[in-house]
This record gives sequence, structure tokens and C-alpha cells, in this order.
Amino acid sequence: MSSNLEFLLESHNGISAKIAEEVGFKGLWASGLAISAQYGVRDSNEASWTQVLENIEFMSDAINIPIMLDGDTGYGNFNNVRRLVKKLEQRDIAAVCIEDKLYPKTNSFIDGDKQELADIDEFCSRIKAGKDAQIDDDFSIITRIEAFIAGWGLSEALRRAEAYHRAGSDAILIHSAKSDPSEILAFKKEWGNTSPVIVVPTKYYTTPTQVLDEAGFSIAIWANHMIRSSIKAMQESAKQIYESSSILTVEGEIAPVKEVFRLQGVSELKEAEENYLPKKEIATEAIILAASRGEAMGSLTDNQPKAMIPLKDKSILEHISDTYRNHGINKIHVVRGYKKESINFPELNYIDNDDHETTSELSSFHKAIDQISGDIVCSFGDVLFKPYLLQLLDECEDDLVIVVDTQWKDSVNRDRAADYVNCSQPHSRANYGDSIFLESAGENLGEDSIHGEWMGIIKISSAIFPTVRKEVESLSKLENFDSMKMHHLLEHLCRLKQPIRVVYTTGNWLDVDTLEDVIRANNFL
Repeated sequence: MSSNLEFLLESHNGISAKIAEEVGFKGLWASGLAISAQYGVRDSNEASWTQVLENIEFMSDAINIPIMLDGDTGYGNFNNVRRLVKKLEQRDIAAVCIEDKLYPKTNSFIDGDKQELADIDEFCSRIKAGKDAQIDDDFSIITRIEAFIAGWGLSEALRRAEAYHRAGSDAILIHSAKSDPSEILAFKKEWGNTSPVIVVPTKYYTTPTQVLDEAGFSIAIWANHMIRSSIKAMQESAKQIYESSSILTVEGEIAPVKEVFRLQGVSELKEAEENYLPKKEIATEAIILAASRGEAMGSLTDNQPKAMIPLKDKSILEHISDTYRNHGINKIHVVRGYKKESINFPELNYIDNDDHETTSELSSFHKAIDQISGDIVCSFGDVLFKPYLLQLLDECEDDLVIVVDTQWKDSVNRDRAADYVNCSQPHSRANYGDSIFLESAGENLGEDSIHGEWMGIIKISSAIFPTVRKEVESLSKLENFDSMKMHHLLEHLCRLKQPIRVVYTTGNWLDVDTLEDVIRANNFL
């Protein structure tokens, strides 16, 4: 153990363990009280030891810092303790603390002075059996002395500590229910440095940490504060939701769903899927609209279009093409225009928009669809996106599907032209599995009606392709067609009551439109 006072924070499941690790704690206390409470049962061994093991295994898998299990009494006699030690070592648990009471135990703060303590010799047999059973020399068995809790005084506490130390205990946890530290300080003064001493200041929480440090204690355990704080937060949220019959009042006060996903490690799973899952053999083709110059880039586009601006070791266009290929989409069409001769990768198919200076996105799309008849995914030549967004499109069987970012208020496009959408349901009210459809799209939607920002990615099935081609053709007859963007097509289809499925997501894309975006893009990739 460290020569300085260290701290363990209570955790009771994988997510609380992850949070404690992220804020900086070097170790955790897997509290019996908290684990029982999160199961909704009493701290009286009502949660079986195998349930505790299963729970702590999830905690161990979630983090990379040591865990000390509150092992109650060891769940029985010496035989139970040695089996417990074996199972804890298999789960990479660093230590277990057992208390000198009888099984089944009762929480120390519930009629503690009426609780019967274990016979010293019998309890020492638990310690010896546990130490004999351990394989890892670094595994520790901590013995928790309940003499003060039971009202048996300092002499008994010291007598038990000496016996447990001789039996092989790696450290002593001295417990007290008093609101001041007098008992534990008296014990430490007499015990000295015979072995490390651990304290749990739940009752004497007003004691300055400096007092514990100066007294020479090795570890202080903050034993139940994660479960208690979570209970208070859940009670307040439940009350607000019940009273308002709405989640609107709490949505801004609670963790966003994306934070849950982050703590769960969803992004790592997406990366693993890319590495391990077989790529689907699909006949889908891709269209990349890359005809514009990108005036906001200044001199970077004097001799090349925006899609050719280098990011790390490749151009924007190459990064987008690689994303498609990694998903199994190998037939990629690029609509080029400005400085088109600079876009000449042999593996891509090119469609030229020589009117790029006087036309916009929909004109480029119009020229491309004349050469395609199958399933397609279309995206912009300046939009980078993570591969799993294509997986989201695949999972949706609808004929027309767009990907919408719910974080539109935090988008880099917030103060510039953006493709905003209004949908049949906002993300905040949608249940898992709900089918959400586009209601309207445009750059000038009222802020109260905006549900997200379209990322510029759309899937069009071969079944609906003739309809889309027909409607683009009809729009091309209009006087203002040359200035139309892709969102005008979406709005037109909405007016025709053509269903356009919306897949909500959060982030994982970037519109590269300015020099500042180029810097962001290098971090994004």
C-alpha cells in the first residue's frame, strides 16, 4: 500500500465504476450496501454471493483500476472464503474485505450494538484459508473489525486486530458508528504501523481529511456516495416527469443519451465491427457531388476544387471514397466541375457538370442519375462521415432514407447555410424502433420546428429510383432549377407525400466548408 493516504470511491455496477475511474480515482470500493441497493434488496446477504460476483465482473471488465470488494463476512466459513478468493482472482479483483460478524450479516449501522461478533479463532480460520487459496501474491485480504460497532471497546478491537494480523490479514479496516473520529484515532495510536489501517468516514464525515492523513491511515473509503447521489437524482427526475406528464422538464438536466453510449463504449464496438464483420456484398452505387469550387477556402481552391483539399495523407474525396469502399460500395460516381482535370483517380467514374459556375447541387445530381438505375447512396463532396452511418442506412428497408443529426444546435453550420429538417417526431419523443419520416426541409425553417440537420447523405432504392428521376426531371423545367439544392428535392417529395424515412444520429460527420473546418477534419479522421 501507498505511504500516503489514498481514497477509494464506492461503485456498484459497470457504469458507476467507469465514471469513478474517469474522474481520477485510483481504486474502487465495491460496496455490499450499494450492490444490494441497486438490486432493491436489503444489505443482509439477500443478494447471493454469486450475484455479487456477476455484478463485480461487469465492474472489472469496465475499468482498468483495482477493486476492493466488500465481501461481507466471506459468505460463510473458511471453505466459502477460499472459494470466494479463487473466484475473485479469476475476475482480476485486487482485494476483498471480510468483517468479523456471523453469516448472514446485517448492515453495521442497523442496531450495530445488538449484533453478534464472530469467534476470533473461527474468523482467523477464514483469513488463513483465504490466504492459502490465493494464487496472486498481490491479492489482499482486508479484515474489518466491528468491535466498536458492537460496543466492545478499544481493548477488544486491538485484541482482534492482533489475532487477525497473525493469521495473515494484509490490512485492518477499523469501523466506527460515532460521529467523531475518537474511536478510530485511539485505535490507530495504539496499533501504530503494525499493518496498514483503513477507515470508512461515513458517520464522521465532518472530520477533515488532513486529520486522517496525519494520523497515518492508509486508505479512506467513501463508501456509499455514488448510490446515494444516484437515488436522489432518480427521485427528482421521476417526480418531475410524473407531475408534468412530460420529459421536457428534465431533458436539459440529465445526461444525454450520447453520454450513455460513450460510457458503454459504443464507438469501440462500431470500430470492431468494421474490423471483424464480413463486408456485405451489395450492388449499391455511390454518387459524390463534388462540382463546386469552395470559395470560402480562399487560395486553397485556386487550382483545385474543395474536394481535393488534402487532409492528412489523402484528399477529402479519397477519404469519402474509402468510406464507401470499406462498406462494400465499389462503383463510385463523382460529379466534377471546377478544375475537373485535377480529379483524375482511375478507379472512379466521372460525370462532368461544365455549368458548375451557374448551377447548384440539384443540377449535378440531375446529370448523375441519367447514368444510374440501381440502388444508390448520394453524398456531398465536402462531407466526411463515419462508416457506421452507411450501416444505419442499410438497416433501414425503406426506399428513401436520409440521415439527420440531432445536434444541429452545436453544428459548425449553425451560423451558415444548413439543411434543416422537420420530422414526424423529434428525437426526444421517439421510442426505440419508431419510424420517423421527413415533413419538410430547407435552410430557413423556424427554429421551433427544427428537429435536426440533414447531413447530405441519402439512400435511394432501385424501386423508387424511377419516381425520383421523374421528379428531378420535372423540376429541371422550372426557371429557378439552376439554383436549386438537394433540400429542394426533399421538400418537393414531401409535398407529393412521398415517404422519406429519417434515421436520427448524433455527430459522427463533418461539413468541410472553411479553413477552420479543415483543422477540425484532421482531428475528425
